[in-house]
Amino acid sequence: MIRFDNVTKYFGDRKVLDAVNFQVEPGETFVLVGFSGAGKSVTLKHMIRLLTPDEGRVTVGGDVISEASGRGLERLRERFGLLFQGAALLEWLTVFDNVALPLREKTALDEAEIARRVLEKLRQVNLEDARDAMPAALSGGMRKRVGLARAIVTDPEIILYDEPTSGLDPVTSRAIDGLIDRTRRDLKVTSVVVTHDLFSALGIGTRIAMIYEGRILEISPPAEFIRSNNDIVKRFLDAQYITRRGDWERMSHEAESSP
Repeated sequence: MIRFDNVTKYFGDRKVLDAVNFQVEPGETFVLVGFSGAGKSVTLKHMIRLLTPDEGRVTVGGDVISEASGRGLERLRERFGLLFQGAALLEWLTVFDNVALPLREKTALDEAEIARRVLEKLRQVNLEDARDAMPAALSGGMRKRVGLARAIVTDPEIILYDEPTSGLDPVTSRAIDGLIDRTRRDLKVTSVVVTHDLFSALGIGTRIAMIYEGRILEISPPAEFIRSNNDIVKRFLDAQYITRRGDWERMSHEAESSP
């Protein structure tokens, strides 16, 4: 679905990505973790060509998005939905109008069909009753859910999540995790998540990739990731009090049952 082949990126003289190689499989939730400044968000931006590699290439399906331009690039970007770190809601628009915005900008649908689709997505994130609310009246978790509804309103094949639990309390974070996982299962989408939250990564990821100083150190399923013998991975786990006892498994199951 998404493939990185020897992707290298410089910011000035600093090498931010160093020959990065991985492949995201269709239908999975691929989670990128790492310390601040490791290259997580830079990697995510390459997937939709907000950044272009200095070396290597990025492929989406059979198309090389890192070399696309014009209408070809627009067509590839239409395959993606994106949930921004702060939800990026327009404060002067209602919840309904925020979610409707991609349909109004990118399609020729009439207002009746737009309304049908928006309300369908708001129901999926349990926010149908908030359609007329303004963003300022919403909690952090509600804002994230509105952002997710907007990300899926065009029925994308791939959803990119940039720090979806950032700034949220633990209970709300686990509820967002459950929503991300249900979205993947219900809509059959491929998900890529950038997060610093290891409980989130372990709870929703089918595979976890750790990036360190621009290089991928390890890619493995959650149960293998927490048993990594890599010293840097172990230090990252220890910093968030992740042990091998399995407490994260209990919390992830609780997230699945949250509203």
